[in-house]
This record gives sequence, structure tokens and C-alpha cells, in this order.
Amino acid sequence: MTQKPPHEAEGILLVNKAAGKTSFTLVAALRKRLGVRKIGHAGTLDPFATGVMVMLIGRRYTRLSDSFLCEDKEYRGRLFLGKTTDTYDCEGSEIATSSHIPSQEDIERVLTNFQGEIEQIPPMYSAKKIQGKKLYELARKGVEIERQPVKIHVKTTLLAYDYPYVDIQVTCSKGTYIRSIAYDIGQMLGCGAHLSSLVRTRSGCYLLEDCIEAADINDATFNLLEKIQASADNAKHGHIP
Repeated sequence: MTQKPPHEAEGILLVNKAAGKTSFTLVAALRKRLGVRKIGHAGTLDPFATGVMVMLIGRRYTRLSDSFLCEDKEYRGRLFLGKTTDTYDCEGSEIATSSHIPSQEDIERVLTNFQGEIEQIPPMYSAKKIQGKKLYELARKGVEIERQPVKIHVKTTLLAYDYPYVDIQVTCSKGTYIRSIAYDIGQMLGCGAHLSSLVRTRSGCYLLEDCIEAADINDATFNLLEKIQASADNAKHGHIP
């Protein structure tokens, strides 16, 4: 296959984001490696999370970002029971603890509330904007404002329970906060909880097993253009005309 020069590279690249990195680090690394300025993605991940990042390379693909963002996603999450944090995840500050240990039956009962169409209140520590202000900017100043619930669609499955850990799988629509699901589950159980780890296993039709590792982007011996072309060819059967 004849490779395009780096400045002509365009298409889709599936990357498994590493923990401890922001989603933008992938954009910056790809810009440096490919010499392409127009690079975006089909949905961010929090720094502590890992998994599928659909990277959109080139103007033709970044212009279609909205259609990619609307695709449903699938996650594996681990909840830590008995400790609540202000961000609802492992990166936040502890705000409450509990020694209450729920039974598996308690957990299965609570999870029935996270099936189908439900309403979810966006967390304060999120990039959602209200009246032009990002919520996390207000949260960092100690300001909490009223947020309206948003309708989402979810399917939540219990994978394992070994106190204090609860492993769940969530298939969800656009705009779902898994951190908020973890927090809400903890509140319903009466012990509190936060999200201690998260892996995005699917974004639309793209799967984790089809991703390259983030470290491959900076490996000069890795054939990145071939991976971009293969992903783009696959996309033509779905998103890209």
C-alpha cells in the first residue's frame, strides 16, 4: 500500500488511552507525529480512565465529529463502596465515609434503577456549560449551582462484587456520566461510593481490541499511517460516505 505523506494523513485512528493522561495529550502527540493540525476525537475520557478514543484526523473527519459523538458507548467501571468524593471518582477529595456493607442482593436491587431511560443530574466537576460557565470551574471555587436533570438511556450489568469493590458494565447514550452513576448507586445503597477505575470498551462500532496503544504514536518504527487507513476504510461502511 502506498503511504500518503504525513501532511496528507487523514482518517480515523483508534487509540487505547493510558491512565493518567488527558485526552488532549493524544491530539498533541498525533499533531507532532503527523504534522496535521486538524485533529479531534469522538468523546473525551477523564485522565484516570482508559480505553477507546476515536481520533479524527484531517478536516474531512473532524467536521463529522458530531455524528461520532452521538454514538452510544460501553464501559467497565469499578466502584469503591464506603467512600464518597467531591468529584465522584478517585481523583477527588473524600467528603464522606461509611462502614455499612451492602449485600449483593442490595446491589442487584439498586441496579434496577439504572436500566432504560432515566434522568441524570450532571456532576459539578464536569465540562458541561451552564450560562456560559463550565461547571468544574465553579466547583473549583467552591460554588455549587442547581443543575437540571438530563434524560439518558442506560443498560447496567453487575459483573462482580467483592466488598468494597463493585464491577459493572454500562452501555449508555451520549452525555452519560459514569461517575454520577457510581455516586447515585452509593447514595441508594446508603454507604456512598466513588468510581475508582473506568475503561471504555466500545465507542459506536469501534472496539477496544481494535485500538493501538497510546505509546505506539510516539514509536517512529510503528506504521501509524497503515492503522489510520485501515480504520478509515472500515468507517466507510458506516459513518463516512
